[in-house]
Amino acid sequence: MNYFLLLYAFFSPQGTQRKRKVRKIFASFAKNFASFAVKTPIILCLFLCSCHTPQKNSSQEIQGEAYLLHHAKGFKAIHHPDYTVVDVLDPWNPRRNLQRYILIDRNKEIPAYGLPSGTLIRTPIQKIAVYTAVHCAALYELGVIQDIIGVCEPRFINHPAIRSRLAEGMILDMGESISPNTEKMIESGVEVILATPFQNAGYGAVEKTGIPVIECADYMETTPLGRAEWIRFLGLFTGKTTLADSLFQETETRYLEIKNTMMNIANRPTLFTEKRYGSTWYVPAGQSYMAQIYRDAGVGYIFNDLPGSGGAPLNFETVFDRAIHADYWLFNYNRDAEMTYQSLAAEYALYANFDAFKNRRVYGCNTHTSLFYEETPIHPDYLLRELVAIFHPEQMSGYQFRYFHLLK
Repeated sequence: MNYFLLLYAFFSPQGTQRKRKVRKIFASFAKNFASFAVKTPIILCLFLCSCHTPQKNSSQEIQGEAYLLHHAKGFKAIHHPDYTVVDVLDPWNPRRNLQRYILIDRNKEIPAYGLPSGTLIRTPIQKIAVYTAVHCAALYELGVIQDIIGVCEPRFINHPAIRSRLAEGMILDMGESISPNTEKMIESGVEVILATPFQNAGYGAVEKTGIPVIECADYMETTPLGRAEWIRFLGLFTGKTTLADSLFQETETRYLEIKNTMMNIANRPTLFTEKRYGSTWYVPAGQSYMAQIYRDAGVGYIFNDLPGSGGAPLNFETVFDRAIHADYWLFNYNRDAEMTYQSLAAEYALYANFDAFKNRRVYGCNTHTSLFYEETPIHPDYLLRELVAIFHPEQMSGYQFRYFHLLK
């Protein structure tokens, strides 16, 4: 409205009728303005109160106590008075979380309000289904093996305690990890599933059961001690934080003692690892924890320059071109009998052209009989000691090999 026109109309010499109409407009405006002036403090108060609520929640979350980690980068935890928040970071996109878990003591009531969003887990976890051998072994070390009621692909699990409980029917075979028996999981009362996440891969029918999946991305850590520290991650879920801290501290101390003795060693033989499967040869990438443990063992790993922290797929020609003159060759295999140079060449004739093959410096680890996959992720100090014994035997006089054997 143009208020200058109103004033002109009010003071103009043209009759009282126009003045009367203008007075009505001013009276209406004054009434509306008075009503607005009365309501404004109430509106402002409600607005300020509504803005204050998230600030209060944010303040409560900041007050939590961070769980101090030494090497692991893939998870973090914050303790609050009534719950613990555990974030698993996405290894393929560090700007987001893969999962957030809200841990609440199973003997306490769930808070009525104030919980952040996430997957609710009652701790200590019980009735667990486990997808991998390494997490079975970790639960054994934490003293909660009795809580494992099912495993996937038991043929790949060599841990004697797990195999014994499988034979006695105390642990059930849940089938293949890519398509587990969800009916058996539900019938047996599985409360949580320990699984290994992979990029752009889900869990199929398991996701429809409503059973929480605890994603253990430990294998994507870039250092051996970083992966080993994930036993503390499981300690949070099992109620065994004190034991987990102690186990990790012992492992860390032993590992660093060996690493420090090798830091200034001058002679560093060259190494390549693994074998081809089908048309692809997967090797540890340069930022993987396996590449790091090779460096810590005083060896020149041929593929140190490959980007990434997982496995890198290569073709045979690429591996052959770079590793033909390498000093040592190490790989894992799974067979009833120990592999020999003859059986290795029978598997693929071109293997015989590597210098490591010709010079009889090939070491194999038979995972059918050894506890390599069960032990080394939790105890990288075991593996580091063995690698030093291979590459620098003068440093480990009288060492008895635990995993690898020189091919015959």
